[in-house]
Amino acid sequence: MSAIKVLLIDDDESLLKLLSIRLSAAGFELQTALSAEDALTRVPLFKPQVIVTDLQMGGMDGLALFDVVHRKYPSLPVIILTAHGTIKEAVSATRKGVFGFLTKPFDSKELVQQIEDAVRFSGTVEMEEPNEIWREKIITRSTLMNELLNQTKRVAQLQMSVFIEGASGTGKELLAQAIHSASPRAKKPFIAVNCSAIPESLLESELFGHRKGAFTGATSHYEGLFRAADGGTLFLDEIGDMPKSFQVKLLRVLQEHKVRAVGSTEDVPVDVRIVSATHVDLDEAMKAGSFREDLYYRLNVVSLALPTLIERREDIPLLANHFLAEFSADFGAEVKGFSPEATEALVNYNWPGNIRQLHNVVGQTVALSTTPLVPLAVVQNALKNDSVSMLSFKEAREGFEREYLIKILQMTSGNVTQAAKYAKRNRTEFYRLLNRHQLDPSLFKTVTSK
Repeated sequence: MSAIKVLLIDDDESLLKLLSIRLSAAGFELQTALSAEDALTRVPLFKPQVIVTDLQMGGMDGLALFDVVHRKYPSLPVIILTAHGTIKEAVSATRKGVFGFLTKPFDSKELVQQIEDAVRFSGTVEMEEPNEIWREKIITRSTLMNELLNQTKRVAQLQMSVFIEGASGTGKELLAQAIHSASPRAKKPFIAVNCSAIPESLLESELFGHRKGAFTGATSHYEGLFRAADGGTLFLDEIGDMPKSFQVKLLRVLQEHKVRAVGSTEDVPVDVRIVSATHVDLDEAMKAGSFREDLYYRLNVVSLALPTLIERREDIPLLANHFLAEFSADFGAEVKGFSPEATEALVNYNWPGNIRQLHNVVGQTVALSTTPLVPLAVVQNALKNDSVSMLSFKEAREGFEREYLIKILQMTSGNVTQAAKYAKRNRTEFYRLLNRHQLDPSLFKTVTSK
């Protein structure tokens, strides 16, 4: 087991050095920050397993820092230190989800114990697990994705239904497979169904089965996908496209854990875990009356949200080279990688079609490249030729929001206080926006100083 990674924040430099010495001596791997703002830029790079922060600091305080961190990394434990501790503050902090609250002066051994407990209880220990087969198909180095996978592993152990939110092309089926592989059902079948690809007239027969002669073309008995997945997991993709006339039938199966084949009068018990997903906004669909609210709450017991590719931009070179190796092997090509300029073009592109689009573009570059390293021109040509569907309203809004934040940070040279004023948002909310789009204000300071 590697050393526990701790991010330590305090605006008192002398106390920060003292705590650093004590925690380093206890065997922790440390990074320090003199402000919450500095700490936020370090989290995605250092990937701490615990955050220890002072409560009262200039600028963002410890609780505000916790709010920002907790929204983005809900399983990352935070311990708050204060010389101004009160019972009221401690109660407020722990109710919000802060792991620990220590009042200065405190025993260093107590802090060490809290850090070790926080890691143990939150499951963020970095362990060398060669048998992490359940997530082997998900290629990532993204903090955001690794946080999601930490949540996924915990959820997988439970028997409840899981709903996966995510734009088209983000890898919802891969995440559903990971849930199944990490669950006690891993040795039983995993079956994926695209609800939008099955005609309404055949949906009931496909899922629940049919008896011979039940309708024209039913020349033999068919058990259906629910029974085929018995004991395992059934992934219902694009659930938002399911006809409302069929939704009540699916709800009955989820309530009673029994299916009745078309043309039969007998109910057959089934033990199936449902994982569902859609790119449709089901809240809007329920308001419009096209999706049943009772079915939604049956499906959405636990929800996991997949980030878009631009929200995990650091994964683009990793994924691109992974796809390139696969295509090169399939095509028998001699392509070995991307030129630096081509890689930069891939990283800077906005990828409205997400990972699926990246996969298609890499396939085109491998097919068209005549050199061992894919040049910039080939990537540009593939990006130009790759056709993707029109952006959804949500995707378009996220793209606008990110570009707006970039422009305002450029205008203010990365000064968050000034940028927040221009945007007419308080600092905490503005940092939340920056974190959502993984924007580091310090990068804009560096750019303008050159």
